[in-house]
Amino acid sequence: MSLTQRWTLAAVCAATLLMTGCAKNAGPAKDALDKIHTSLEAVKSDARKYAPDGLKGVESQYDRLKASLDAKQYEDVLAGAPSLAKAVDSLGEAVASGREHAKAAATAAKNEWESLNAEVPKMVDAIQARVDELSKKKRLPLGMSKEEFDGSKSVFDTMKTTWADASKSADAGHPVDAANKAKTAKGMGEELYDRLKIKKA
Repeated sequence: MSLTQRWTLAAVCAATLLMTGCAKNAGPAKDALDKIHTSLEAVKSDARKYAPDGLKGVESQYDRLKASLDAKQYEDVLAGAPSLAKAVDSLGEAVASGREHAKAAATAAKNEWESLNAEVPKMVDAIQARVDELSKKKRLPLGMSKEEFDGSKSVFDTMKTTWADASKSADAGHPVDAANKAKTAKGMGEELYDRLKIKKA
């Protein structure tokens, strides 16, 4: 057998061994990625809400291994699968933590909303009464110009709109948004109490 024939035979044997090894790893690589895909799909919906940044990182890792699988780089898939599986588990933990945090925030906001819902409407009534009173007078109180009074009425209109939006959010079952808007309305009300010289009860 010539040297050339020997080299050719060696190359064929090496290629055969390589293909056999690749074929042997193909099944385990696909199974590993399929399991990870199933786990990722189970948390993906909640992850978009509670851990969006973590989801992006995990999806990027998954896409790289999927590309390796498509390229039949099975050893790369098997090498990277354990790390990706851990990342998916960590994502699941982040989702669970985010969900609990959101639940706690909603409970706190609901309690805050109930307090504001009892307080802000009384402020609106008091401010409305004061605006009506001052509107009927020929002269505004000392130190209050017409421009300042008009500005206060504009702020009052915004306050009422903000409060209406807060009430809608509460009715729609969004306590965090409702409480935030209600606090904004209350802040406007406190400002108007000072501007219009309203005595606090």
